[in-house]
Amino acid sequence: TNSLTMAWRLFKNMSEEQQRYEKQLIFEHPAFVKLCQQLLRDARRMTRGDLVFSLHALVNLGVPQNTLLVQTLLRVCQEKLNQLDNRCISVLATTLARMDKDKNVSALQAGLQLLVEQRISGIRDIFILQNLMKCLGKDAPVFLKKKVEMAVVREIDGLTFPNALRMFLACAAMNYCSLPILNPCSKKIQENVHDVPFRQLILILEACHTLLYRNVQLFSALADYVNSTTYLWDKRQIILFLSACETLGFQPTELLDNFAEKVTEDPDFLNLKNLLVVLRVYSRLNHVPRVQKHLFFETLHSCLNKCLPQISNTELLKAVYSLGILGYLPHRALDELLQKDSKDELILSDDLKEQHTMMLHCVKRCMELDSPSFTKPAFVLTENLSSLVSLNLRKAQEALIELLGDENMFRQNVQLPYRYHIDFEIRMDSDRKKVLPIAATDDYPDSRVQRLAFLFAPVSAFCLGTTHPQGKLAMKKRHLSKLGYHVILIQNKKFQEMKNEDAIEFLRRKIYSEDAFAFPGATLQDNN
Repeated sequence: TNSLTMAWRLFKNMSEEQQRYEKQLIFEHPAFVKLCQQLLRDARRMTRGDLVFSLHALVNLGVPQNTLLVQTLLRVCQEKLNQLDNRCISVLATTLARMDKDKNVSALQAGLQLLVEQRISGIRDIFILQNLMKCLGKDAPVFLKKKVEMAVVREIDGLTFPNALRMFLACAAMNYCSLPILNPCSKKIQENVHDVPFRQLILILEACHTLLYRNVQLFSALADYVNSTTYLWDKRQIILFLSACETLGFQPTELLDNFAEKVTEDPDFLNLKNLLVVLRVYSRLNHVPRVQKHLFFETLHSCLNKCLPQISNTELLKAVYSLGILGYLPHRALDELLQKDSKDELILSDDLKEQHTMMLHCVKRCMELDSPSFTKPAFVLTENLSSLVSLNLRKAQEALIELLGDENMFRQNVQLPYRYHIDFEIRMDSDRKKVLPIAATDDYPDSRVQRLAFLFAPVSAFCLGTTHPQGKLAMKKRHLSKLGYHVILIQNKKFQEMKNEDAIEFLRRKIYSEDAFAFPGATLQDNN
């Protein structure tokens, strides 16, 4: 056991290339073969500590799981499971977490789960609890996860930073969003953010995504740290971090601006794979750099043109779609996409066909509405889909009736050209002083009427913790403005939480406020 453990300790500190070479030398060494044979003979006579540490070392050295030696040690562990102390259980749990499911592994995990259930109340070692959480995994029953949570919470006050980091990731391994564990761990991570290795930064964000844990303060602390130390990181690492933020719907504004500058200064690192990630991140988060925005998107456009000879149909569609959402039309790539579409060369797999069809419709919509030659129509043809509103809009409907005095003063479920839909439409006089009845303004040209479009959007349509709309919602707002509407975006969840009188006052301010009639600032397309 000592020989195997020492071999593993030396082995784990080597580089990946060194490990491959040393692993071959170890496996071919005659002494290693003899050692394994002796281990196989003596397995049932070994002490509990030697047994689990030998299995741990063999698995980590890469001895195949289907060998007689590993399978024998797994079976002996099953036989001696009740004799294992808490430390041995911890080591065994760590080992099993690294192994593939098979008959013996599954049986041992099931037995370990029962043992943990019996002993969990007496375990005080936070390190052992972390290992058990990883081993129990996401398939553990909820009542057992709750017991583990209670055991951890008892010891949470004395948590060190390394343990806080490991405990945070252990919750993800168990797929259990325990706020009494995650919140203190999150605070400890924020306090020691400068000591978090880059790989751990990514793992933290991935854990938050797995657990549906949304902590804006934690995300901001991590983003501020990466932004203040960008000189330490490779640009590909920053792309990886931004991609993890995008998955969470979190917009690290300063880091995105900083990275945009790096792209314009040195775009050569942007291969096709990195380019597609960058386009996806900036489009979904609806982020246009505050300075040199045109240069940034022209740089991405130039990189895309260089990639056109080797780009696949799907990648081409995704790239043009991402730039289109931001209001930028990459002419050469767009021409190639439309040529492929006209020749029916955009062969798409069945499982993604619906998504790709939607993206293509969106690109064509952007071509028309974001074109510099597009002019606002004098009349916009609309259609009432239904007089009924969904349950989540009932409160808004009632508030508008209370505020405006009559259902005839607004329209609901309005279908517009280009497949756009708005929840409620209100029309006002050109001086923006009073709301006009819908029927009385149907024949008025838009120059005499101000049209308000209310969009009640889910929280997920905005960047996390903000009222900044994500890409598709921002594009819809931009296009409705092109059609002559003043768009008012409302987070429906927050609106539903308001008292009735507060909801009415909120809508009053939105309708009569000067801000409601301010058109969005210049888009990229204005100078494209």
